[in-house]
Amino acid sequence: MRAAAFLYPWDVAGDPGAAPRLADLGIRQVTLAAAYHSTRALTPRHPHHRVVTARHSAVLYPPDPKRWAGRALRPAVQDWMPDPDPYGSAAAALADAGIEVHSWVVLAHNSRLGEDHPDTSVRNAYGDRYPWAPCIARPEVRDHLVTLAAEAAVRPGAHGTELESCGWYGMAHLHAHDKVAGVELTGAAQYLMSLCFCTECRRGYAGLGLDAEELGGAVRRALEPLWAGAAPPAAAADRAGEWAAVEALLGVGRAAVVRAWRARAAGGLRRAAVAAVREAAAPGFRVLLHADPAAHRCGANAGTDPAGVFGYADGVVVPCGPDAAQRADALGPFAAAPDAAGATLAANFTVVSGMGGSPATLAADAAHAAALGAGELRLYHAGLASDRDLAAVGAALETLSAR
Repeated sequence: MRAAAFLYPWDVAGDPGAAPRLADLGIRQVTLAAAYHSTRALTPRHPHHRVVTARHSAVLYPPDPKRWAGRALRPAVQDWMPDPDPYGSAAAALADAGIEVHSWVVLAHNSRLGEDHPDTSVRNAYGDRYPWAPCIARPEVRDHLVTLAAEAAVRPGAHGTELESCGWYGMAHLHAHDKVAGVELTGAAQYLMSLCFCTECRRGYAGLGLDAEELGGAVRRALEPLWAGAAPPAAAADRAGEWAAVEALLGVGRAAVVRAWRARAAGGLRRAAVAAVREAAAPGFRVLLHADPAAHRCGANAGTDPAGVFGYADGVVVPCGPDAAQRADALGPFAAAPDAAGATLAANFTVVSGMGGSPATLAADAAHAAALGAGELRLYHAGLASDRDLAAVGAALETLSAR
């Protein structure tokens, strides 16, 4: 199976041993961050630092001033690395080591955008704003994200791109000193807390025959037992059960309208972003989406309808883990899509033990993913993993290559 590892530019830039070390493990492709959200990241092997703090969402290369001239929404530029083009420097080092580079572009997850332009953010049924989550139904947001996708994806030397959070973001988000676990939220409750009630979404609901005030009241009534301390219902075992729980809380009719509005916005963004990347790229440039087969899912792996996605994208990267049933639930719908033949289905495994990954079982887990239809692997994240985890990854790749 073709395997690619995720990396940040700061994992490679300034460390002459980084790229050869990955090549020695058997890694032949890297998905390298070109536009990324704020983070604090460990760099276990870098000769000059151990922790990198990316203070805000930013592009990790010099943006084209002509492309962004006159635009109110524009990408912030990183200033925590001395290199003005850390992506370019890292990509060159990886290519010199014989590793194929693909860009990694985060779209609808941008706290800097929300802080600088509050009106662009998702607002929940209580009026709370999520500054990290741009509302993708807003025309100015969609235009910004599509423009960003075209620029950040097609970096010099890149053979393809992976677009993350190309869809709805919502409640789920890690902040420094997070304090949101006091009330347990099921997947259905997370969805209700992620619904947007900005002016654009209110108009969208109304256009489909659903009053936004009525919908907001239904959301608040459905969530009230949780705030009061009632025991949450048992979590659904799969994505279909999760959506059934949403329908039970909102009512089937309301849930259908909300789903239709959000699917229209997300589908429009995805198609436009992929088309913009293709227009900017040379022939043969691969465009993959980080995706979840449940349309109601929000986040980095945005909900994407398997029926039709392979008609405009080259493939999808799907979150997988050590649980076999969950892998089948995630990969199965994409593998069964009517136009899946010839498309890329990549199973994304966390290989950092401290982040819940299981590098020791990677070979067996990958073999199961292949049996479910996956043709490629993604390894999250080679820069964050310990030496021990990377050794296990190397052993797994050797085992898989021998099969």
